[in-house]
Amino acid sequence: MSSPIKPPGVITCKAAVAWGPGEPLVLEEVEVDPPKPMEIRVKVVCTSLCRSDVTQWESKAQPALFPRIFGHEASGIVESVGEGVSEFEVGDHVLTVFIGECKSCKHCLSGKSNMCQTLGLERRGLMHSDNKTRFSIKGRPVYHYCAVSSFSEYTVVHSGCAVKISQTAPMDRICLLSCGVAAGLGAAWKVADISKGSTVVIFGLGTVGLSVAQGAKLRGASRIIGVDTNPQKYEIGKAFGVTEYINPDECNEPVQQVIKRMTDGGADFSFECVGDTGIVSTALQSCCDGWGLTVTLGVPKMRPEVSAHYALLLSGRTLKGSLFGGWKPKSDLPQLAEKYLKEEIQLDDLVTHDLPFNNINEALNLMKEGKCLRCVIHLPK
Repeated sequence: MSSPIKPPGVITCKAAVAWGPGEPLVLEEVEVDPPKPMEIRVKVVCTSLCRSDVTQWESKAQPALFPRIFGHEASGIVESVGEGVSEFEVGDHVLTVFIGECKSCKHCLSGKSNMCQTLGLERRGLMHSDNKTRFSIKGRPVYHYCAVSSFSEYTVVHSGCAVKISQTAPMDRICLLSCGVAAGLGAAWKVADISKGSTVVIFGLGTVGLSVAQGAKLRGASRIIGVDTNPQKYEIGKAFGVTEYINPDECNEPVQQVIKRMTDGGADFSFECVGDTGIVSTALQSCCDGWGLTVTLGVPKMRPEVSAHYALLLSGRTLKGSLFGGWKPKSDLPQLAEKYLKEEIQLDDLVTHDLPFNNINEALNLMKEGKCLRCVIHLPK
């Protein structure tokens, strides 16, 4: 007679904990609870650092949700599953995602949206299911980030916020698809639906902006103009399809005027990938009358309000927002992973640094100083 399966217990492991805004992360021993119903506990293998992690960690404007474990762009292996989970088994390779897909709410069923009403963006540092945390230090609760918290050797996520991937996919590169790269490709393909021969302008040539460029190139855009204050980004951008480069610091007139002159009245598509609401208006002014479309993807560091002259919209321009490129994570991410495995999209050249978990603060500093695209953090095996 086989003995009954022992339910998973609390795991003690290392996590990089933020104790206050902008304070260096501290590697602490944390307790990670077992997964509750419809949750899975994941051994994090690799987590890449995303700009929004840094923005939220530094921000004093947000609610003081500390201590907190950041990180959301990650790959890992399922360590245990909670009651009711049938989609995952122990040992499955997964990507974590910061917005889930319940497949039953109004938005998931609509075919028009990826804004799941049940597993949408979590801003309070808690789990979707019971508004509690799964992390603690000596009994003190530790807040989550985006219901993922991948700066930890183990984490618990809702099963709707994880996507099963092929075990042949390299964990240290495929993790980029769980946020930034997917967001950029989706903005180009799904949200803007860039057509062949289009002119495209991209504000900000970080990982997201370069992924927009890659998406535009694959769609056959005729001109892809990159706008960035770092001239090194042009050489990097060429590999992803950027055909021309503008440094706003070197312009003696507003950059939108330069773009309108270059493109005979404005680009067909413009993308704001900086996280600056002031640039949203600049991007809108940079696209053409009649059909010009501006897509905003960046998470603003300050001033969340967008302002634009009404005449820009009256003349036929459109402004659209994009979260995670419009992708439904469970429905769409496996296809993107397949494209990477078939070498139809590139991720490898976006990784500028591979660092051990102990060096996570170095990764934060590289991102703050603009000296990296993606830093991949490798957790202990």
